[in-house]
Amino acid sequence: MQTKIKKIIVDYVSPVMFALILSLFIRTYIAEAYWIPSESMVPTLNVNDHLIVEKVSEKIVGFERGDVIVFKAPPQLAKDENLIKRVIGLPGDTIEIRKGKLYVNNEVLDEPYVKVKMNQDFKSFTVPENSLFVMGDNRNNSYDSRYWGVVPQENVIGKAVARYYPLNEMGLLSHK
Repeated sequence: MQTKIKKIIVDYVSPVMFALILSLFIRTYIAEAYWIPSESMVPTLNVNDHLIVEKVSEKIVGFERGDVIVFKAPPQLAKDENLIKRVIGLPGDTIEIRKGKLYVNNEVLDEPYVKVKMNQDFKSFTVPENSLFVMGDNRNNSYDSRYWGVVPQENVIGKAVARYYPLNEMGLLSHK
């Protein structure tokens, strides 16, 4: 009887436990699924798109302007949820919006992913160390760093790298 129970544990329970531990490890340290809750990233990402967010490259190579990141909501929003936006400013960058154009370090930022001109200005602002200035691609309908400030890099969960749903839009995401 004991050997039969032992065989069941070895044959069935052990692989299931291993799979659960492996899946927990992957989700915690490597990648996880995320879905889009709002229209702030339209037209790049739409409500209910499902993404893979990887958590490794930011620790190795850092962030680049144009990365689409998932991060913990800032405390002033009083929300216990994650947000998704595009990195516009890196530490030390100066951000400004004049006459509908976004300037980074006094140069107009080429943004092929933005389809509508912004309808308000934003005074010159320098991004502090260990922080990121983020904006949604749907600039006139995004609550972002223009309103609640920068994202501390320690609050970043990961970079959005691929869309897996809807199936007809499945593929890698470009950060440019």
